[in-house]
Amino acid sequence: MMVELIDTIFLVYMAMLFIRILSSWFPEYQHHNILRFIAYYTDPYLNVFRRIIPRLGMIDVSPIVAFFALKLIEEFVKAWFR
Repeated sequence: MMVELIDTIFLVYMAMLFIRILSSWFPEYQHHNILRFIAYYTDPYLNVFRRIIPRLGMIDVSPIVAFFALKLIEEFVKAWFR
């Protein structure tokens, strides 16, 4: 039961991260309430990785590392509750 809840929570957060990353390509939509809500909850997490990992020219690879880190955190948390 608890593992399914953890799966759901992490799935929703990963979807929010994905939407946030895609929305950064369309700055004209950043003022919409749902995107501001998503940015409010995902930017602090993404900013941790943006401070650590430098850009490669015009490419920001920090979200990729953020996804991997989130997956590792998810597996650790699920193992804790098994």
